[in-house]
Amino acid sequence: MFMRFRTTALAMAAFATAAPALADEVNVYSYRQPELIKPLTDAFTEETGIKVNVAFLEKGMVERLQAEGDRSPADVVLTVDISRLAGVVEAGLTQPVTSETLEANVPAQYRDPDNNWFGLTTRARIVYASKERVADGEVTTYEDLADPKWKGRICIRSGTNAYNVALTAAHLYHHGEEATKAWLEGVKANLARKPQGNDRAQVKAIWAGECDISVGNTYYMGKMLEDPEQKEWADSVRIVFPEFEGHGTHVNISGVAMTKAAPNKENALKFMEFLTSPKAQEIYGAANYEYPIAPGTEPVELVKGWGEFSADPVNLMELAKLRPAALKLIETVDFDG
Repeated sequence: MFMRFRTTALAMAAFATAAPALADEVNVYSYRQPELIKPLTDAFTEETGIKVNVAFLEKGMVERLQAEGDRSPADVVLTVDISRLAGVVEAGLTQPVTSETLEANVPAQYRDPDNNWFGLTTRARIVYASKERVADGEVTTYEDLADPKWKGRICIRSGTNAYNVALTAAHLYHHGEEATKAWLEGVKANLARKPQGNDRAQVKAIWAGECDISVGNTYYMGKMLEDPEQKEWADSVRIVFPEFEGHGTHVNISGVAMTKAAPNKENALKFMEFLTSPKAQEIYGAANYEYPIAPGTEPVELVKGWGEFSADPVNLMELAKLRPAALKLIETVDFDG
């Protein structure tokens, strides 16, 4: 029996002795938390009669799939961040999927050019700005973050965090190595404190008066607003959608891929197609305050109220290729030092 569990030694042993997958089910390895997945899996089962078994992993998806090899019961992987999607693909653990439905539902910039993964929802990497201390229009581009006028006014999490590495990779894509190094040095010089904490901690620091702006993902605003302790932090800031000069706002994704070993390939494809449908996209987007990407879909009213933006049109796989170089630059300037 395929169980939902965290990756512990006991769970790994239980999984290794699991019975063969049945024809009326699909098995999922997920980096997304169970509460975010359940509304989708329930809706899929109700529509198709196919049972969805989810194994929630906190880390180690690539290593686990490699260890299981061709005997892996996993049909599909669900994850966030382009680096994790690219990592599964680069390890040779996925298979390309040909589907007119997937191609129609997922814009080209949000799917692998070789059809190994498909995006589901997006989140923008934005600026949280103090309502009291930052005027409208004071920051409009990512390049602005290196302007000396922000000296001592920026809070940010570690430069080596996956989200910030992706943002740096986007800067590298648009501006090249020399300009990106100078940008990182400029942002570092403007920091109010050493990089630390998560995205929510940066908003808390703005609320506390430690800095005036921070960089974070859009969905954290929704998460903070639903938390009585953190709502005051959220109310102290507004969301600004900066752009790369001449391009657009940097976004990252949640996505899905079919495993190379997939024992229930037909059901896996049905599940992937369902996840990209307008119905599932809106469920998924609402669960985590993200932006659905299927044509004709819209975010929930709260998310829509944060404002409109134009996403950077670069294919995210291009950014994934630049992540090692971006990380090297972050370490070269000792961003976290």
